[in-house]
Amino acid sequence: MSERTSYAAQPGLQSDCGNCFGLCCVALPFSRSSDFPVDKPAGTPCGSLQEDFRCGIHRRLRDQGYNGCTVFDCFGAGQKVSQVTFKGVSWREEPDSARAMYEVFPVVRQLHELLKYVAQALDLPAAGPVHGDLRRAYERLDALTRDTAEVLLAVDVDALRGEVNPLLLRTSELARAAAVPGRKKNHRGAHLMGSRLRGAKLRGASLRGALLIAADLSGSDLRDADLIGADMRDTNLCGADLRGALFLTQPQLNAARGDARTKVPQSLQRPPHWAD
Repeated sequence: MSERTSYAAQPGLQSDCGNCFGLCCVALPFSRSSDFPVDKPAGTPCGSLQEDFRCGIHRRLRDQGYNGCTVFDCFGAGQKVSQVTFKGVSWREEPDSARAMYEVFPVVRQLHELLKYVAQALDLPAAGPVHGDLRRAYERLDALTRDTAEVLLAVDVDALRGEVNPLLLRTSELARAAAVPGRKKNHRGAHLMGSRLRGAKLRGASLRGALLIAADLSGSDLRDADLIGADMRDTNLCGADLRGALFLTQPQLNAARGDARTKVPQSLQRPPHWAD
């Protein structure tokens, strides 16, 4: 891969439902709640899953009460498990493989999420001092996602995270120092549920793992802030500026509330359910 190519924009790290066997609609469980209208156990196909593995209510998920589906992203794990791990043979064609496929999918999904973070780090010029280590981590994770189901089921994902996280933390420090010199606010792991932070000056801040559920961040400056793992369910981002935010993912944006004034990174899409 050339230095000019974006790692994070690779097709393999984007969901491709057309090449997946509807794994998120089958393998994962959900419970009746504000996110889902019914209960569904793991390994049972959702009632809206069609014969072609497409969702029959995809355009009406929120209207039908399936908010949880709209904030989920497999980061490309679905097609990897379907087409690589199980070589294009679906659980319908080979029922004996279904259980293993359902168990492998959540593992590969976590590995792909890690890959996505490492890819985003590799796209940051300021992280140059750790690009070598990041590339090695990327290649190792990528190779692992292409291994057999038996190998994948034995993976210690927590241990892998423990190895990769220091690289992502160093990337964050380098990128934020380059963008915003001087001392920056540190809200790492902070409990900010429902906090009133309207118009907050948080450029370059660390919000790693922060609980921002229903927090009011409208009009806030979140440029170059580190948002890895931040819980942004129902966070008010109306009019907020998220350009350059580090490790921000599409599911985080989808879970939050925003409007036409919200500025989002070019690599992400404005959620269609946001207010105009």
